[in-house]
Amino acid sequence: MRQILFLVVFWVCGGIAAQAQQSELVTLDTRQDSKGWEGVGRLDIQGKGFCTAALIRDRLILTAAHCLYDDNGKLHPANLFEFRAGLRDGRANATRRISRAIGHPDYDFDPNGTDPSRVAMDIAVLELAQPIRISGVRPYLIAPNPLTGDDVGVVSYGRGREEAASLQEVCSVLGRQTGVIVMNCDVEFGSSGSPVFTVRDGETRIASVVSAMAQINGEKVALGTSLDGPLSTLLSHFAALGPARPGGTQRLLNSSERNDTGAKFIRSN
Repeated sequence: MRQILFLVVFWVCGGIAAQAQQSELVTLDTRQDSKGWEGVGRLDIQGKGFCTAALIRDRLILTAAHCLYDDNGKLHPANLFEFRAGLRDGRANATRRISRAIGHPDYDFDPNGTDPSRVAMDIAVLELAQPIRISGVRPYLIAPNPLTGDDVGVVSYGRGREEAASLQEVCSVLGRQTGVIVMNCDVEFGSSGSPVFTVRDGETRIASVVSAMAQINGEKVALGTSLDGPLSTLLSHFAALGPARPGGTQRLLNSSERNDTGAKFIRSN
């Protein structure tokens, strides 16, 4: 993964929001710490690495679209994926294989990663081979887009924190550009697909999905996909495909397309 620099011009011209104080990362390594976050899991790609994903229906998880591709721009077969909900210290609340993985129909897999319109479509849904219907592991609802200055939180796996999710309870939205949400949240390699949460009236909802890391004036920031609009399009596209075929299916994009952007999944080798 490369860190992306394309937002610097935007910030020089448009200014940058005042940054709220960030909270420290907390490792969710106990049952009590993990309460409420059981629907976030590590999305393993056999022999390749992992991303982070979150349950949005009992048989559907949400992650970043670039997680579906290998370094040569080819789609991973669906049977290489495994979702491990609430994974900590080698144990998960639920482990499920994937029957199919569908990226946003307008997602453009590009190696340069300099166009924010690509980050704005960097979402995918993966259908679980079996639903997760376990007490305490609940799908998350979707929140309206966060506004500049809003507090958000992120639950993620990443390099150096592979065995348990980490929670950053408070970070802030610095601004938005062309469907991209820019945040001062602490993400790492492997954090692609991590859910960005807001809490309203005591209810936790997903407001964005981590797509990439970037730099603004030398400071690391996280780029998230705006879900308002793109997620509805993706879910409609998913529904139009009908039931999964035997062996799993995926959205077929041009195999010559590839993407080296994003908080790309960490490699296992």
